[in-house]
Amino acid sequence: MRRYSAFAVAREAARYHQGWARAWDSPAPKAHYDVIVIGAGGHGLATAYYLGKTHGVKNVAVIEKGWLGGGNTGRNTTIIRSNYLQDPSAALYEKARSLYETLSQDLNYNIMFSPRGVIMLAQTEHEVRGWKRTAQANALQGIPTEFIGPRRVKELVPIMNIHGPRYPVLGGLWQARGGTARHDAVAWGLARACSAMGMDIIQNCEVTAIRSEGGQVKGIETTKGAISCGKLAIVVAGHSGVLAEMAGFRLPIESVALQALVSEPIKPCMDVVVMANTVHGYMSQSDKGEMVIGGGADGFNNYTQRGSFQHVEETVRALCETFPIISRLKMLRQWGGIVDMTGDRSPILSKTPLGNCFINCGWGTGGFKAIPGSGWAMAQLVAKGEPGPLAAAFGLERFREGRFIDESVAAGVAH
Repeated sequence: MRRYSAFAVAREAARYHQGWARAWDSPAPKAHYDVIVIGAGGHGLATAYYLGKTHGVKNVAVIEKGWLGGGNTGRNTTIIRSNYLQDPSAALYEKARSLYETLSQDLNYNIMFSPRGVIMLAQTEHEVRGWKRTAQANALQGIPTEFIGPRRVKELVPIMNIHGPRYPVLGGLWQARGGTARHDAVAWGLARACSAMGMDIIQNCEVTAIRSEGGQVKGIETTKGAISCGKLAIVVAGHSGVLAEMAGFRLPIESVALQALVSEPIKPCMDVVVMANTVHGYMSQSDKGEMVIGGGADGFNNYTQRGSFQHVEETVRALCETFPIISRLKMLRQWGGIVDMTGDRSPILSKTPLGNCFINCGWGTGGFKAIPGSGWAMAQLVAKGEPGPLAAAFGLERFREGRFIDESVAAGVAH
């Protein structure tokens, strides 16, 4: 793989950029792989990347029914944070956040990681108590966060109206090292690194069946033919239940749409991420100047990847009170992603009833921030056959045992 650098850019500029090679290859599938990863989104590509980088497993295929990064990885609002209440969640998300900080250097690809900081607003007395509790838990977990007052919130976000008539800002949970990254760049950088290690990234290849024998996975059937494998990793977000059914087991998840939108671009006016959980809206400003806006997931099960007028009304109406500036903006585009929700709003990183078949799902509305940590933990699970410390608490058996990791209540919102 040719390394990107300022010298390479200058050299290619002099040659009218005729010397660049494809960032990743698109080969035909081989008959057999040591590991097949189903899903070429961020989590699937990160799993493959850390399988090769950390565990030396490089005879890997990443299978994608559509195009690389065309699912939730390219349909989110790019927020990265780790200020979760429960210890297993905080450890996993903090691992991901720390990996994001050096991911551009590790991949030799600029993912545009921006540690601009994240504020979780407190707009009720209940939220004030909740965020102070989380700040104390984060201190015990070794994660730097702090509860700040309304004056400090106003200093960080001058465009905010902290004296709203319905929900005045009473403070917020501030994580200075949280932020954003470019979602497409994360997928592209991981794909390029995987391809450079000799892994096959196979797009437009839908899995139609999972083959097993004697309770062990043997391979998959696809629209490009049969492929055998030693181990199988299912990492397909909202379609996890469909693949699990092919493998002969069921998952405690439901799929719903999560919608988002961006405004027309404007001059820089907000350099942090703000999440307002009481009114269920969150916003940041992209490098292009667009205001990136999201809210809650749909209240009914669906596989829709488009927006709705109802979502625009509910989310923007709530945010206009806190950010009056956005009332004069036009919406540029709107979209939806299919997210897989567990009952406790925490992910599943687990072995399955089918031998040598592993699953990574249930990230709900907070999957992007976890990509490198998820891949790290999933790669260890696949390579070793047993979960490591990061994944140990997130097994399927917790639902049978009643050992939930409840972030729906603890975090107030699952983003």
